[in-house]
Amino acid sequence: MDKATSTAAEARETAHTLEGFREALRHGPGFDDFVRGDVAYSVPAPKSLKDKTTRKPAWLKREVPGGERYTEIKSKLRELKLATVCEEAKCPNLGECWGGGDGKTATATIMIMGDTCTRGCRFCAVKTAKAPPPLDKDEPANVSKAIAAWGLDYVVLTSVDRDDIEDQGAGHFRETVQRLKASCDVLVEALTPDFRGEKHLVELVATSGLDVFAHNVETVPELQRDVRDRRANWDQSIEVLKHAKKSGAKITKTSIMLGLGETHEQVVNALKLLREADVDVVTFGQYMRPTKKHLAVVEYVTPEAFKRYQEIAEEMGFLYVASGAMVRSSYKAGEFFLANVIKQRKAKEAAAAN
Repeated sequence: MDKATSTAAEARETAHTLEGFREALRHGPGFDDFVRGDVAYSVPAPKSLKDKTTRKPAWLKREVPGGERYTEIKSKLRELKLATVCEEAKCPNLGECWGGGDGKTATATIMIMGDTCTRGCRFCAVKTAKAPPPLDKDEPANVSKAIAAWGLDYVVLTSVDRDDIEDQGAGHFRETVQRLKASCDVLVEALTPDFRGEKHLVELVATSGLDVFAHNVETVPELQRDVRDRRANWDQSIEVLKHAKKSGAKITKTSIMLGLGETHEQVVNALKLLREADVDVVTFGQYMRPTKKHLAVVEYVTPEAFKRYQEIAEEMGFLYVASGAMVRSSYKAGEFFLANVIKQRKAKEAAAAN
């Protein structure tokens, strides 16, 4: 076969594959394809915090965090006056992510710009206020100092929303990423607010030198108004992710909580919309009610259902999917990216440059 014939055959194959993918996106899997056999999709959640008749499923139980590495990191955070979303949002995986060791990647999610948010999403445990304290000008330097001392492989920088500041903290975010990159060999994921959809602010962070640009849509389009602050919405978040990619972010990422009353069809449709927006990575986790003042859990989604959502997302062509009851948007993020995507891409870029 000559080169021209081979190239034509490859082009036909590519076109066929692309059309097949588009066809799959148009129709998607039906409910019968979703959870096969007699496996349950979910189990009921307690009707209230006083309801003792409905117990939390075994797959949602976690050990209390501890250990030498955990204590070391917590002590350093207090010393440098840093906050982590791991603690503020009461993440169940805190000890596991901070620990690292035994061939695992040690990761942490640092929450910058203070511990008080200007928004009031109904699922979130972070404090809220119309006028939080001013930004700490020393924070970018303190973050880079702490990460360098810990020897972390992968760090996720996230933040509260700061609608009270002119640039909503985008410049602070950018400076923190740049200082981190200059001080140590660490992969940086920025899990950002929506910056009210202002594209020049999204671009400021997307071009900071980060490795992954993340912004969470949180839930399916149909439940946005019930779950998120009124200033946030699906279309605005999608535009943030699209503009980050357009600005040069090589990997974009988002997360969806399950158990809020969404339907299977709504979740699959959300995945289609995310792929159309060229989002690379999606994570699914179980919503857990932080206090009685927050949204109630409608149902506990089973491990089998989480696995099926992962399969559906992978069939749609996402670069990576993490799906499980205890998965959070930054859960063990480094283990996958370090081993499989970022380092490989950088190696190829280096080879091409030489």
